[in-house]
Amino acid sequence: MSYLLALDQGTSSSRSIVFDRAGRIVAQAQRELPQIYPQPGWVEHDAGRIWSDQRATMQDALRQAGLSARDITGMGITNQRETTVLWHRATGEPLHHAIVWQDRRTAPLCEQLRAQGHAERIARKTGLVIDAYFSATKLRWLLDHIPGARAQAARGELAFGTVDSWLIWNLTAGRRHATDVSNASRTMLFNVHTNTWDEELLALLDIPRSLLPEVLPSSGDFGQTDAALLGAPVAIGGVAGDQQAALFGQACSSAGMAKNTYGTGCFMLMHTGERFQPSSNGLITTAAAQTGTQPQYALEGSVFIGGAVVQWLRDGLHAIKASSEVQQLAESVPDAGGVVFVPAFTGLGAPYWAPDARGTITGLTRGSTLAHIARAALESIAYQSAALLAAMARDAAAAGSAPVHELRVDGGACVNDLLMQFQADLLGIPVLRPACVETTAWGAACLAGLAAGLYQGTDEIAAQWRVERRFEPTMPRTQARSLMARWEHAVAQAALQPPIS
Repeated sequence: MSYLLALDQGTSSSRSIVFDRAGRIVAQAQRELPQIYPQPGWVEHDAGRIWSDQRATMQDALRQAGLSARDITGMGITNQRETTVLWHRATGEPLHHAIVWQDRRTAPLCEQLRAQGHAERIARKTGLVIDAYFSATKLRWLLDHIPGARAQAARGELAFGTVDSWLIWNLTAGRRHATDVSNASRTMLFNVHTNTWDEELLALLDIPRSLLPEVLPSSGDFGQTDAALLGAPVAIGGVAGDQQAALFGQACSSAGMAKNTYGTGCFMLMHTGERFQPSSNGLITTAAAQTGTQPQYALEGSVFIGGAVVQWLRDGLHAIKASSEVQQLAESVPDAGGVVFVPAFTGLGAPYWAPDARGTITGLTRGSTLAHIARAALESIAYQSAALLAAMARDAAAAGSAPVHELRVDGGACVNDLLMQFQADLLGIPVLRPACVETTAWGAACLAGLAAGLYQGTDEIAAQWRVERRFEPTMPRTQARSLMARWEHAVAQAALQPPIS
């Protein structure tokens, strides 16, 4: 038997999963990652904790599977994207907590860049909008605010990376400083047409080139793990940002196929093949996972708060004791009773891009209960995703492409049947949940399997994709349009909230 090990480092947890060649899960281990909130709108992680937890889950998963490092054909890494780490090359110690993708501290710098007229140039080169979401302004903030960091960077003493690079550095005991095209494309420093760091953007953001990792295709040679970690070296053959890994794991490898991942946030990607397709509807163009040197692209919409709204019900409102209880609470009422919940805790992402929006609950009456709020919270995930698909449909129509005819789903919240049925009703197209919902980790494992020669091509991987349940829309389209109009009205109210002082 051949086995693949996937490291899945996410916003809320670090996990490791062992797959067999057919994509069956042999063992998995997980540790929850604490969130750090130094100020309103700021979100950080302990980078050292990310590494120690990922190392522990990797070792735990192999132990549970009864396997050794020599049984592993290849290792794949998938990760929360945009989260920014800066560390000393000599010691491997981070200079600061990792600044998480949700963090909004650099919104004023982004507004300054837009006011200076750089938006069009950055969009043309990177496919991105100027936003605090991406890594470039986070790295700039670290260089500007950590005493001595700029001087150390100028001397070549520091290394920057997204979480994949941070893990590769530690896995290889500092021998490799690398990333893949999908993660590099999320920094706002990477030219997705040439697959290279862009010198003009580096100069604009005042970021030294020496900080940056080597960029490789998503399936390739990222080095070997240090033998001391698992008892023998393991080849790291696959790396992709979590959403591109999920797109690959969902076998969406040709133009027009789309998936939505329901994790801490929600991320919808539609593959556009070799065509770089700019969006006129609030989406971004990003690099898809690449198995060779030819660039591959996708349109993407990112929802900042998806499944995290359920965590807020648990930890903030104390409406439930465990996230698994939310469906039962929501189903205790026939509908949301007119309550609409816009979970703009860290602003609104695509297609709205309203960084100063704040969480808002509208439509409350004396008859509203926690159950109505819980149902509205769940429905907010589907509403935000429906807004993304509508934007994609408009972009596809403008490009003369066929609209998406089905949506493949994955991520923790996709196991919620109530949410998936409501999603299909809002979209008016089938929602397909695969037999293996761990498509993010599976995508990373497949990329490693390709590099190791375990699979001969993407067709062989796609043939293993199976549907577990198909959710067909049942709601009249007039009712769905009315609900979406109510949602958009609530979004407008959330966007009018005064900014954080």
